[in-house]
Amino acid sequence: MTQAPPTDGGDPRRSAPAALRNRDAIARELARLAPGRGRALEIASGSGEHVVRFARAMPGLEWQPTDPDPGQRASIAGWIAAEAPGNVAAPRDLDVTRPGWAEDEAGAALVVLVNLLHLVTDAGARTALDGIARVLAPGGIAAIYGPFLRDGETTSEGDAAFHESLRARGTGLGYKDVAEVAARLVAAGLSHVETVRMPANNLLLVFERT
Repeated sequence: MTQAPPTDGGDPRRSAPAALRNRDAIARELARLAPGRGRALEIASGSGEHVVRFARAMPGLEWQPTDPDPGQRASIAGWIAAEAPGNVAAPRDLDVTRPGWAEDEAGAALVVLVNLLHLVTDAGARTALDGIARVLAPGGIAAIYGPFLRDGETTSEGDAAFHESLRARGTGLGYKDVAEVAARLVAAGLSHVETVRMPANNLLLVFERT
């Protein structure tokens, strides 16, 4: 859940506890795997607390945060103004579940997606993954973080309960199977680099445009 921080009423910044818990671990892996230069596209940037941390860890990249929600974009802009170095652009409106979204995003050296796939429909996830493969430049890296099914199963009671609560909405929400996600990206022309086990049963899936 994203919450407004206890700041002055004119401050648009929001705070997401999950982002604060995982951003350092994700930043360490991205710094190890990402290209040193180029444009980094962050999909569904949320509160903006990830991108300011990533930008400091990888100063050679030019970061482009995005989010379809105007309130989140205001929060991202607030965090950029307060904390980001000079390598973060203003947030843009982008919905990666919309067919055709990748047409104007080509040439990314790095694409980062954190905690989105389980919150969109199965069809939306497929659209997002196909677009990610299209926007990567040769040698570009895609890093996809979140909870996943393994052989069709969750890995903890908490994950099982959350997955079932999402599926109960009847809209195709819920955890996606890691093997199906990887197969989709490989079929779209990417090479699987590695799967990194992260805290709290999450995974970081890393692919490259070779």
